[in-house]
Amino acid sequence: MSSLRLIGSVASKRHLKLPLLSRRAYATPATFKHQEKDPQLGDYPDLPWVSNQELPARGWWDQQMRRNFGDPIQEYDEVLSMWGPDTPPIPPHKALFQLSLAISAFVGFGFLCKYALVPERPTVPREYPYSGLVRELGGLEENKARTETEEIDE
Repeated sequence: MSSLRLIGSVASKRHLKLPLLSRRAYATPATFKHQEKDPQLGDYPDLPWVSNQELPARGWWDQQMRRNFGDPIQEYDEVLSMWGPDTPPIPPHKALFQLSLAISAFVGFGFLCKYALVPERPTVPREYPYSGLVRELGGLEENKARTETEEIDE
């Protein structure tokens, strides 16, 4: 902020005007509404929202639940206990990026195998004279597929 004031004072001394975009504008601070405490809890302590899975594994009276004797229990203990949903080891946006990277690598490898690594045909396709033996096989009318309404001659 002080460097911006210095630049502004130098610019005003030199009779230069800074464009509006180069000046730093501060937003008004956000006001957060403090959640009202549940009246049914009374004087029970307001504990932080931290999963027991994120706590160190050793040094607890109850090592399985990572809790000391006499510690207050979180209001949402069923979610924050050791038996609650697992906390993600990496942030979800990084996991999504890594998943999309793996999928694109898999699809890219598939396209590489399909279009770049396919060898040429080792033989030449067979060519028949007279438009592919149309006349020798009886013509186009004789070789058409039958429709369902045609009766089979017995």
